[in-house]
Amino acid sequence: TENGIIIDKARRWPLMIDPQTQANRFVKALGGSNVEALKTSDQNMMRSIELAIQFGKWSLLENVGRDLDPALEPVLQQQVVKSGGSLSITIGDKTLPYNETFRFFMTTTHPNPHYPP
Repeated sequence: TENGIIIDKARRWPLMIDPQTQANRFVKALGGSNVEALKTSDQNMMRSIELAIQFGKWSLLENVGRDLDPALEPVLQQQVVKSGGSLSITIGDKTLPYNETFRFFMTTTHPNPHYPP
């Protein structure tokens, strides 16, 4: 129950240590058809995340390795800007409209991951 509360109420996007893929199943069940599961090896990963941001979908980045794509930085830091009454986020050279129903989850199977700040 505590993990579910953290996932729901945390101010940052959660990274779940998930060696048995229980968190993957939980997030997929929680979001239903609104969740898109992605892997870091997917060629269209960033494009899928950009679309999820615009349309308010949930993105589940599964099996995160030891390194994260630097292009994810604005998403991870939630660098959302309010301009003209609407929210937007800049990823790379693109400024995208930001839908507040967007959610981002990450899972890793590494038992003790270490990511630099």
